Amino acid sequence: MRCRDAGRSTLRPAVHGTLPVTPSRHAERHRTDRIGWLRAAVLGANDGIVSTASLVVGVAAASADQRSLLVAGFAGLIAGAMSMAAGEYVSVHSQSDTEKADLARERAELAADPASEERELTAIYVSRGLAPDLAQQVAAQLTAHDALGSHARDELGISATMSARPVQAAVASAASFAAGAALPLCVAALAPEHLLGWWVAGTALIFLAVLGAVAARAGGADAATGAARVTFWGALAMAITAGAGALFGATV
Repeated sequence: MRCRDAGRSTLRPAVHGTLPVTPSRHAERHRTDRIGWLRAAVLGANDGIVSTASLVVGVAAASADQRSLLVAGFAGLIAGAMSMAAGEYVSVHSQSDTEKADLARERAELAADPASEERELTAIYVSRGLAPDLAQQVAAQLTAHDALGSHARDELGISATMSARPVQAAVASAASFAAGAALPLCVAALAPEHLLGWWVAGTALIFLAVLGAVAARAGGADAATGAARVTFWGALAMAITAGAGALFGATV
Protein backbone atom coordinates (compact mmCIF):
# COMPACT_ATOMS: atom_id res chain seq x y z
CA MET A 1 0.00 0.00 0.00
CA ARG A 2 1.27 3.49 -0.84
CA CYS A 3 0.06 6.84 0.40
CA ARG A 4 0.52 10.24 -1.18
CA ASP A 5 1.01 13.39 0.93
CA ALA A 6 -1.16 16.34 -0.02
CA GLY A 7 0.74 18.75 -2.17
CA ARG A 8 3.63 16.28 -2.70
CA SER A 9 4.36 14.06 -5.68
CA THR A 10 6.67 11.68 -3.77
CA LEU A 11 5.19 8.35 -2.79
CA ARG A 12 6.11 6.91 0.59
CA PRO A 13 5.37 3.41 1.92
CA ALA A 14 3.05 3.22 4.92
CA VAL A 15 4.52 1.50 8.00
CA HIS A 16 2.07 0.33 10.69
CA GLY A 17 -0.48 2.88 9.51
CA THR A 18 1.82 5.86 9.71
CA LEU A 19 4.12 7.61 7.27
CA PRO A 20 7.79 7.93 8.16
CA VAL A 21 8.89 11.52 8.51
CA THR A 22 11.64 12.29 6.03
CA PRO A 23 13.47 15.58 6.50
CA SER A 24 12.99 17.75 3.46
CA ARG A 25 16.22 18.63 1.70
CA HIS A 26 16.38 22.34 1.07
CA ALA A 27 19.29 23.35 -1.10
CA GLU A 28 20.16 27.00 -0.59
CA ARG A 29 22.30 28.87 -3.09
CA HIS A 30 24.77 31.22 -1.49
CA ARG A 31 27.23 33.47 -3.26
CA THR A 32 29.90 33.96 -0.61
CA ASP A 33 31.98 31.20 -2.18
CA ARG A 34 32.33 33.42 -5.24
CA ILE A 35 33.69 36.45 -3.46
CA GLY A 36 37.39 35.67 -3.92
CA TRP A 37 37.48 35.02 -7.64
CA LEU A 38 34.58 37.36 -8.45
CA ARG A 39 36.30 40.33 -6.83
CA ALA A 40 39.59 39.65 -8.61
CA ALA A 41 37.94 38.98 -11.98
CA VAL A 42 35.68 42.05 -11.90
CA LEU A 43 38.48 44.29 -10.68
CA GLY A 44 40.83 43.00 -13.38
CA ALA A 45 38.34 43.30 -16.24
CA ASN A 46 37.21 46.73 -15.10
CA ASP A 47 40.79 47.97 -14.87
CA GLY A 48 41.62 46.43 -18.23
CA ILE A 49 38.78 48.24 -19.98
CA VAL A 50 39.16 51.55 -18.18
CA SER A 51 42.95 51.85 -18.23
CA THR A 52 43.40 50.70 -21.83
CA ALA A 53 40.49 52.72 -23.17
CA SER A 54 41.69 55.77 -21.24
CA LEU A 55 45.22 55.26 -22.55
CA VAL A 56 44.01 55.01 -26.15
CA VAL A 57 41.63 57.97 -25.81
CA GLY A 58 44.31 60.08 -24.13
CA VAL A 59 46.93 59.30 -26.77
CA ALA A 60 44.35 59.87 -29.52
CA ALA A 61 43.57 63.28 -28.02
CA ALA A 62 47.27 64.10 -28.40
CA SER A 63 46.88 63.56 -32.18
CA ALA A 64 48.85 60.30 -32.39
CA ASP A 65 48.38 58.00 -35.41
CA GLN A 66 46.53 54.69 -35.23
CA ARG A 67 49.69 52.54 -35.23
CA SER A 68 51.09 54.45 -32.25
CA LEU A 69 47.78 54.03 -30.44
CA LEU A 70 47.82 50.27 -30.95
CA VAL A 71 51.43 49.95 -29.80
CA ALA A 72 50.70 52.01 -26.70
CA GLY A 73 47.52 50.06 -25.99
CA PHE A 74 49.18 46.66 -26.39
CA ALA A 75 52.05 47.71 -24.13
CA GLY A 76 49.48 48.88 -21.61
CA LEU A 77 47.74 45.49 -21.79
CA ILE A 78 50.92 43.53 -21.05
CA ALA A 79 52.15 45.90 -18.34
CA GLY A 80 48.73 46.14 -16.73
CA ALA A 81 48.16 42.39 -16.64
CA MET A 82 51.55 41.78 -15.04
CA SER A 83 51.03 44.61 -12.59
CA MET A 84 47.60 43.31 -11.61
CA ALA A 85 48.93 39.78 -11.11
CA ALA A 86 51.88 40.91 -9.01
CA GLY A 87 49.87 43.38 -6.96
CA GLU A 88 47.04 40.97 -6.30
CA TYR A 89 49.41 38.16 -5.36
CA VAL A 90 51.38 40.32 -2.93
CA SER A 91 48.24 41.81 -1.41
CA VAL A 92 46.37 38.54 -0.97
CA HIS A 93 49.50 36.72 0.17
CA SER A 94 49.92 39.33 2.92
CA GLN A 95 46.38 38.54 4.03
CA SER A 96 47.18 34.83 3.92
CA ASP A 97 50.31 35.35 6.03
CA THR A 98 48.29 37.26 8.60
CA GLU A 99 45.69 34.50 8.75
CA LYS A 100 48.38 31.84 9.23
CA ALA A 101 50.03 33.87 12.01
CA ASP A 102 46.70 34.30 13.80
CA LEU A 103 45.95 30.59 13.50
CA ALA A 104 49.38 29.66 14.85
CA ARG A 105 48.85 31.96 17.83
CA GLU A 106 45.39 30.52 18.45
CA ARG A 107 46.76 26.98 18.24
CA ALA A 108 49.39 27.82 20.87
CA GLU A 109 46.79 29.40 23.17
CA LEU A 110 44.56 26.33 22.87
CA ALA A 111 47.47 24.10 23.82
CA ALA A 112 48.50 26.30 26.76
CA ASP A 113 45.08 27.05 28.31
CA PRO A 114 42.15 25.21 26.69
CA ALA A 115 39.73 26.04 29.52
CA SER A 116 40.26 29.75 29.10
CA GLU A 117 39.80 29.46 25.33
CA GLU A 118 36.54 27.58 25.83
CA ARG A 119 35.29 30.35 28.14
CA GLU A 120 36.25 32.87 25.49
CA LEU A 121 34.23 30.94 22.91
CA THR A 122 31.30 30.79 25.35
CA ALA A 123 31.42 34.57 25.79
CA ILE A 124 31.31 35.02 22.01
CA TYR A 125 28.14 32.93 21.73
CA VAL A 126 26.54 34.76 24.65
CA SER A 127 27.24 38.08 22.91
CA ARG A 128 25.49 36.70 19.85
CA GLY A 129 22.30 35.99 21.78
CA LEU A 130 22.58 32.50 23.27
CA ALA A 131 21.71 31.86 26.90
CA PRO A 132 24.85 31.33 29.03
CA ASP A 133 24.11 27.64 29.71
CA LEU A 134 23.40 26.92 26.07
CA ALA A 135 26.43 28.93 24.97
CA GLN A 136 28.61 26.86 27.28
CA GLN A 137 27.22 23.62 25.86
CA VAL A 138 27.75 24.80 22.29
CA ALA A 139 31.29 25.92 23.06
CA ALA A 140 32.11 22.60 24.74
CA GLN A 141 30.77 20.52 21.85
CA LEU A 142 32.42 22.61 19.15
CA THR A 143 35.70 22.57 21.06
CA ALA A 144 35.54 18.78 21.29
CA HIS A 145 34.78 18.55 17.58
CA ASP A 146 37.25 21.11 16.20
CA ALA A 147 38.63 23.64 18.66
CA LEU A 148 40.93 25.49 16.24
CA GLY A 149 38.31 25.60 13.50
CA SER A 150 35.72 26.99 15.90
CA HIS A 151 38.01 29.76 17.11
CA ALA A 152 39.16 30.52 13.57
CA ARG A 153 35.58 30.92 12.39
CA ASP A 154 33.90 32.55 15.39
CA GLU A 155 36.74 34.50 16.99
CA LEU A 156 39.00 35.39 14.07
CA GLY A 157 36.45 35.41 11.26
CA ILE A 158 38.49 33.02 9.10
CA SER A 159 36.67 30.38 7.08
CA ALA A 160 37.47 28.16 4.13
CA THR A 161 35.15 30.19 1.93
CA MET A 162 36.69 33.55 2.78
CA SER A 163 40.32 32.53 3.20
CA ALA A 164 42.95 34.16 1.03
CA ARG A 165 44.08 32.37 -2.15
CA PRO A 166 46.99 34.38 -3.62
CA VAL A 167 47.64 32.32 -6.77
CA GLN A 168 43.96 32.11 -7.68
CA ALA A 169 43.54 35.85 -7.21
CA ALA A 170 46.68 36.67 -9.23
CA VAL A 171 45.72 34.46 -12.18
CA ALA A 172 42.14 35.72 -12.19
CA SER A 173 43.28 39.35 -12.09
CA ALA A 174 45.84 38.98 -14.89
CA ALA A 175 43.53 36.99 -17.16
CA SER A 176 40.54 39.25 -16.62
CA PHE A 177 42.65 42.40 -17.11
CA ALA A 178 43.97 41.07 -20.42
CA ALA A 179 40.46 40.12 -21.54
CA GLY A 180 39.10 43.52 -20.59
CA ALA A 181 41.99 45.41 -22.21
CA ALA A 182 41.62 43.43 -25.45
CA LEU A 183 38.14 44.88 -26.03
CA PRO A 184 39.09 48.55 -26.56
CA LEU A 185 42.21 47.43 -28.45
CA CYS A 186 40.07 45.52 -30.93
CA VAL A 187 37.87 48.56 -31.38
CA ALA A 188 40.96 50.77 -31.87
CA ALA A 189 42.23 48.41 -34.58
CA LEU A 190 38.93 48.43 -36.50
CA ALA A 191 37.59 51.96 -35.99
CA PRO A 192 38.15 54.77 -38.52
CA GLU A 193 41.23 56.71 -37.51
CA HIS A 194 39.53 60.12 -37.48
CA LEU A 195 36.81 58.82 -35.11
CA LEU A 196 38.95 56.37 -33.17
CA GLY A 197 38.81 58.17 -29.83
CA TRP A 198 35.02 58.44 -29.91
CA TRP A 199 34.59 54.81 -30.95
CA VAL A 200 36.87 53.56 -28.20
CA ALA A 201 35.24 55.73 -25.53
CA GLY A 202 31.69 54.85 -26.55
CA THR A 203 32.20 51.11 -26.82
CA ALA A 204 34.23 51.08 -23.58
CA LEU A 205 31.24 52.54 -21.75
CA ILE A 206 29.03 49.81 -23.21
CA PHE A 207 31.54 47.14 -22.15
CA LEU A 208 31.69 48.61 -18.66
CA ALA A 209 27.90 48.71 -18.35
CA VAL A 210 27.64 45.04 -19.36
CA LEU A 211 30.47 44.09 -16.98
CA GLY A 212 28.88 45.96 -14.09
CA ALA A 213 25.49 44.36 -14.72
CA VAL A 214 26.90 40.83 -15.06
CA ALA A 215 29.08 41.19 -11.96
CA ALA A 216 26.16 42.53 -9.94
CA ARG A 217 23.93 39.66 -11.03
CA ALA A 218 26.62 37.09 -10.23
CA GLY A 219 26.92 38.57 -6.75
CA GLY A 220 23.16 38.80 -6.23
CA ALA A 221 23.01 42.61 -6.40
CA ASP A 222 20.94 44.94 -8.59
CA ALA A 223 22.22 44.86 -12.19
CA ALA A 224 21.21 48.44 -13.05
CA THR A 225 23.00 49.88 -10.02
CA GLY A 226 26.14 47.87 -10.77
CA ALA A 227 26.13 48.98 -14.40
CA ALA A 228 25.60 52.64 -13.54
CA ARG A 229 28.35 52.68 -10.91
CA VAL A 230 31.00 51.12 -13.16
CA THR A 231 30.02 53.22 -16.19
CA PHE A 232 30.16 56.51 -14.29
CA TRP A 233 33.68 55.99 -12.95
CA GLY A 234 34.89 54.68 -16.30
CA ALA A 235 33.54 57.75 -18.08
CA LEU A 236 35.18 60.02 -15.53
CA ALA A 237 38.55 58.28 -15.94
CA MET A 238 38.44 58.52 -19.73
CA ALA A 239 37.36 62.17 -19.65
CA ILE A 240 40.23 63.17 -17.38
CA THR A 241 42.75 61.19 -19.44
CA ALA A 242 41.44 62.68 -22.69
CA GLY A 243 41.77 66.16 -21.21
CA ALA A 244 45.36 65.48 -20.20
CA GLY A 245 46.14 64.08 -23.66
CA ALA A 246 44.60 67.08 -25.41
CA LEU A 247 46.58 69.44 -23.20
CA PHE A 248 49.81 67.57 -23.91
CA GLY A 249 49.10 67.53 -27.65
CA ALA A 250 48.35 71.23 -27.68
CA THR A 251 51.58 71.92 -25.77
CA VAL A 252 53.63 69.87 -28.26
